[in-house]
Amino acid sequence: MRVRPLFATQVYEGTLDDDLLLAELQRSVRVLAADDRAGQRWAREHGYRGYTSYATLNDLPVRDPAFAALKRHLDRHVARFAQACAFDLSRKLRLDSLWVNLLRGGGAHTAHLHPHSVVSGTLYLALPPGSRGLKLEDPRLPMLMAAPPRRADAPEPLRTFVELTPVPGTILLWESWLRHEVPAGIGRGERISVSFNYA
Repeated sequence: MRVRPLFATQVYEGTLDDDLLLAELQRSVRVLAADDRAGQRWAREHGYRGYTSYATLNDLPVRDPAFAALKRHLDRHVARFAQACAFDLSRKLRLDSLWVNLLRGGGAHTAHLHPHSVVSGTLYLALPPGSRGLKLEDPRLPMLMAAPPRRADAPEPLRTFVELTPVPGTILLWESWLRHEVPAGIGRGERISVSFNYA
C-alpha cells in the first residue's frame, strides 16, 4: 500500500539578516503611525486596533530608503519562492503593494486572502510576548463536508489550521489565494510587520 500527498500548498520561510535595516524599518513604521492621520482614521473606522498604512500610503519604497532597501531583499526571496512553486512565468513577479501594520495588544486581523495578486507575504519586525503568529487555513476547508476533525497530534500537512510563529526578521511568503489571519494576542506590546503583494 502507498499513500502519497498531492496538491501541496507551499509556504516559504526566509530571514532578513540585516539588523540595521530591521531597526530602520521599525523606526519608519513608528513615524508613519504617528504622522499618517488618514491611516489612523481608517484604522479607527475599521476597528483595526493599532495602525496600518494599507489604505493610505502606496508608495513606501519611493518615500523611504529603508523600504526601497527592503524591496530589493523581497524581490530575491519572491523569485526563490516562485522557483520553488514551479511557476511558469512569462515575466518576473513585481511588487504591487506594500504596507505597514502596528497591532496593539489584543489586536487581530480576521481571515482573508489577497485577490489580484500571485504571492503575498509579511516581514516581522517586532513580536512582543503574547503576540500571535500567522494562522493559515487548509484551502480545502469549504469542501471537506462530512470529513471528521483531525486528531491533535496530526502531522502539520494534515492539519486544518497551522499557526506559524515568526521572530523578528522572519519573512513568510504564500500564494495569495491562501486564507490567513492574525489571531488576537494577549500581550501589551506592539506587534509590527510589513506586508506586501507581488503580481
